[in-house]
Amino acid sequence: MADQARPVRFLLGGERRELSNIDPNTTVLNYLRRTERRVGTKEGCGEGDCGACTVVLGEVDGDRLRYRAVNSCIQLVGALDGKQLLTVEDLAAPDGSLHPCQQAMVDCHGSQCGFCTPGFVMALFALYQEPGQPDRNRIDDALAGNLCRCTGYGPIAAAAKAMKAGSRPDRFARRAGEIVAALKALDDGTMAVLEADGRRYFAPRSADALAGLLLDHPGATILAGGTDVGLWITKQLRRLGPIVYVGEVAELKRISVDERWIDIGAAVTYTEALSTIEAHYPDIADMMRRLGSEQIRNAGTIGGNIANGSPIGDSPPPLIALGSRVILRRGDRYRELALEDFFLDYGKQDRQPGEFVVGVRVPVADPKRILRCYKIAKRFDQDITASLGAFALTLVDGEVEDIRICFGGMAPVPKRARQAEAALKGKTWNRENVEKACWIMSEDYTPISDMRASAQYRLTVAQNLLRKFFIETTQPEARTRIVAERRAAHARA
Repeated sequence: MADQARPVRFLLGGERRELSNIDPNTTVLNYLRRTERRVGTKEGCGEGDCGACTVVLGEVDGDRLRYRAVNSCIQLVGALDGKQLLTVEDLAAPDGSLHPCQQAMVDCHGSQCGFCTPGFVMALFALYQEPGQPDRNRIDDALAGNLCRCTGYGPIAAAAKAMKAGSRPDRFARRAGEIVAALKALDDGTMAVLEADGRRYFAPRSADALAGLLLDHPGATILAGGTDVGLWITKQLRRLGPIVYVGEVAELKRISVDERWIDIGAAVTYTEALSTIEAHYPDIADMMRRLGSEQIRNAGTIGGNIANGSPIGDSPPPLIALGSRVILRRGDRYRELALEDFFLDYGKQDRQPGEFVVGVRVPVADPKRILRCYKIAKRFDQDITASLGAFALTLVDGEVEDIRICFGGMAPVPKRARQAEAALKGKTWNRENVEKACWIMSEDYTPISDMRASAQYRLTVAQNLLRKFFIETTQPEARTRIVAERRAAHARA
C-alpha cells in the first residue's frame, strides 16, 4: 500500500499545497484558520447550518472547471485532494478591486455586523459562476444555507440579482483552462493518504482498492460527504481513525438509467442526482431541495444517507415506497436486497464488517404509479425532519391495485405502514376507505416524543398526510403545496 500512496494535493487559490503529516480529523475550516491563517472564513455553528464557513471548491469536470459551495466546518481536509479551494481572501484582484459579488454586496448594503458576510460572498461567488441571470427561486436556493440576523436578506438577494447585471467572464473564468491543467497535473492515479498521531486517512481510487482496504480495516469509518460524520468530530468531539473516503472511487460516482432502474452510486451527491431524480420523481426532487442547503447537497450523498441508517434520514422513505434496492459489497462478493430490509433496528443495518454500500437501484417512473412525499419539520428549508411520509399508489378503475406507505421519524427505522396498506389494497380509493386506513395506521406505528415532536403529533401528522395524499390524487385543482405557492409568488414578483 505504501508504494501506491501519496500526500493530499490541492490548490489553495492558485498555489499548490501538499499535506501528509496532519490529523485526518482536521476540518477544512480549522486548517484554513490555524495553518493558513485565513481568518475570513468564520465558524458560526460548527455543524453546516449557518453558512458562515462557506468556501468554494473547484473540480475538474471533463475539460471544464466546476465550482460548488460547501461548508468548511464539516468537510475534512483530506477531501480537498485534487481540488481548488477558494476563500473570501482569493476574490479581490491583485490591484485590490473587488469581485462583482463583493461589489454588489457593498452597493446593495448587504452587510451589517459582517460576521456572516464572507460566507454569503462565497455562496454568491459560486452562483456567479453559473450561466445566465438567476431568478428569485434560484437565488433563494443558493442562499438558503446562509443565515443572517441583521439584514432581513432583502439587500443580499438584491446583491445576488445585481452582481450579474451586464456581467462578463471574471478572472476566474478566464483562468479556468490554466486551473484545469494544474489540477490534472496533481492526479497521478494513486491514493492519497494522511497520517498523524497514529490516525490514518485513505482515499482509494477504485472499488477494488476500497474493498481491499475495508477488509484490512473492517472497523474504519467510511466517509462520503461528511455532512453527518463531520458532526461526530465537531459536536461529539470524537477522533476517528482510520477513515476511508469513498469520494474518489470512480465506480461509486456514476449515475445511469435504463428501462427498469435508476442506478445511483454511493458517492453521487444530491446535487449530481437532482436532475435525474426530478425527471422521474419531482416530489423527491422538491424534498431533496429542502433536506439541506445547497452547501449540504453539494457534499452529501444519497448512499451516505442510506448507509448511516438514521430513522429520520430523508432519502429512505420515498425510495422504500418505490421498491428500491441497495447493492452491497464485501471483498469480491456482491449482494442486493430490498432497501427496507437493510434497516434492522435503531443504528443497526444489515451490513457486515468490511462491507460497503455500492449504490441504490430506484425503479424508473411508471405512468400508472403516483408518488408523493411530504417532509414535516419546524423550518421549511434545511431542517431535521420530525416526520417524512412517502406514498406510492397504483389505481385501476378507481380501485387500489397497489399502495406502499413508508414513514421516517415514526419508528427506530424507516418503516412501512403495512396494516394501513392492507386495508386499502383492492378497495375503492375513496374518503371512507382512506379514513379507515388512517385509524388503522395507529397499529403500524408507536412513535416517540422528543425535541422535534410529540408522539401524538407525529401520529396525527401521519394520518393527515394520508388524507392530504388522497386529496391530491382526487382533487388536482386543490392548492396544497407551499413550494408551488412560493414559486408562483416569486414568479409574479
